[in-house]
Amino acid sequence: MEIKTVGVIGAGVMGIGVSQNLAQTGHQVILLDVSDEILERAKQEIRNNIRFQNFFNKQNQSDSNNILDRINFSTDYSVLSKAEFIVENATEKWNIKKNIYEKIDLICPKESVFAANTSAISITRIASVTKRPSQVLGIHFMNPVPMKPMVEMIRGYHTSDEAIAIAKKLLAQMGKECILVNDSPGFVSNRVLMLTINEAIFLLQEQVASATEVDRIFKSCFGHKMGPLETADLIGLDTILFSIEVLYESFNDSKYRPCSLLKKMVDAGLYGRKSGQGFYSYS
Repeated sequence: MEIKTVGVIGAGVMGIGVSQNLAQTGHQVILLDVSDEILERAKQEIRNNIRFQNFFNKQNQSDSNNILDRINFSTDYSVLSKAEFIVENATEKWNIKKNIYEKIDLICPKESVFAANTSAISITRIASVTKRPSQVLGIHFMNPVPMKPMVEMIRGYHTSDEAIAIAKKLLAQMGKECILVNDSPGFVSNRVLMLTINEAIFLLQEQVASATEVDRIFKSCFGHKMGPLETADLIGLDTILFSIEVLYESFNDSKYRPCSLLKKMVDAGLYGRKSGQGFYSYS
């Protein structure tokens, strides 16, 4: 199947990155969210991202206007009737995702493939609310999307080899490779990462070390580019909390209990980079 148009649902950090990456590699994109205000912010963010890339890459300059011309910003689900492939990036809340997949299952062409860019929710559970479970899979993009060459692809219980092949072809067009894993809440990356971040927050809460000290140990001793608390700020503390709650609910294991400091920070609106304040200040 030739993929000409890709629908991207959710114009947050990940949806912006996916849309930009797709448009920069020549795809027509439909970026969908609930309000024009959110979409206008997304458009400006993509423009800023391209300018930033051009600043560091003088030899391969991108024209932001040409890239933005390939993206249709919309609040109307009906425009997804033209999309051969969907990448869904909505909030990690089951009731929100369930509603989205029930809608797009009725609107999108029968051959369209649905890819959930989810941190922890089961792909098999998502597929169960559609009439095309063989065409539903997971693609866990890494942030920032245009700069990360590898993704985690997740095969649900019913996902077909054909759907996997179509997704791999699209990823190759985007300049990416994938590691294919089987469906389990959190998959590989976030089942490990969310525990690490949550435990790092417990260390901070217990005053074992400061945020800077925790992160410096991981960067200096293990060679990580970012520490767990810096990573949490990049992902968004609200997303971290939603993801760890999904793991806790899915496995009924106390090791996934969310740290109370994490809950408090999310309640206070301290989400990390996107809010300007998390474990570090970004003002």
